[in-house]
Amino acid sequence: MSDENEVDTSRAPLLDHLIELRRRLLYCIAALVVTFAIAMYFAEDIFAFLVYPLLIAGQKTVIYTEIFEAFFVQVKVAFFAAMMLSFPVIANQLWQFVAPGLYKKEKRALLPFLLATPVLFLAGAAMAYFVAVPMALHFLLGFDGVVGGVKREALPAIGNYLSFIMQFLFGFGLAFLLPVLLMLLERAGVVTRTQLMSARRYAIVAAFAIAAVLTPPDIGSQLLLAIPLVALYELALIGIWITERRRAKEPKTVAVDE
Repeated sequence: MSDENEVDTSRAPLLDHLIELRRRLLYCIAALVVTFAIAMYFAEDIFAFLVYPLLIAGQKTVIYTEIFEAFFVQVKVAFFAAMMLSFPVIANQLWQFVAPGLYKKEKRALLPFLLATPVLFLAGAAMAYFVAVPMALHFLLGFDGVVGGVKREALPAIGNYLSFIMQFLFGFGLAFLLPVLLMLLERAGVVTRTQLMSARRYAIVAAFAIAAVLTPPDIGSQLLLAIPLVALYELALIGIWITERRRAKEPKTVAVDE
């Protein structure tokens, strides 16, 4: 059976597609609600995990200045955790909805990117948690002391700290998805490997600009993000080169009119 016939047999009327989309969305919402309920129960433990770098940095106290701040922090923590836990289900439902409309070659090309996304995101988030966040906290908390006869002491609010660490986790996690993005753009024909190679110097400048925005103003934290971004850019070029060689070896298919 040809690729064209394979897709034709999987086509459905618009109403059927809408019903299928509704069903997939309901599964995603259900997964998010269930994981949110579980994460809400363990919200304090999850926050304790997130606040551990602050504890290691020597900060023993966090405060909240608004009555509902502590509660809303727990809700945010539970929601972020639920998004992480439910991602495999959401990704699977998205794949189940899109896959019937793809050719076999397109499925084989897209599936590795889908599988690599959570792995790269978690790698970036882990680097932020274990390396970048402790270094940034060491720099930022180093301003404690006596200035002009006045004691200067850091008393971070739990809401501000949550925003701070989430900025790092999501910033590094999304930045580590750069190879997936570039390879998808090349696969879609938006860019070519030659264009990406010629734009290498601009990519390096962009990497340091992104690092300057996402990290505190210390050179160590910026290098911790900028250098991996440059390395991931080069990794994407290697991945594109490998996929180009594989596509070149594939036999050409010629459509024959019946």
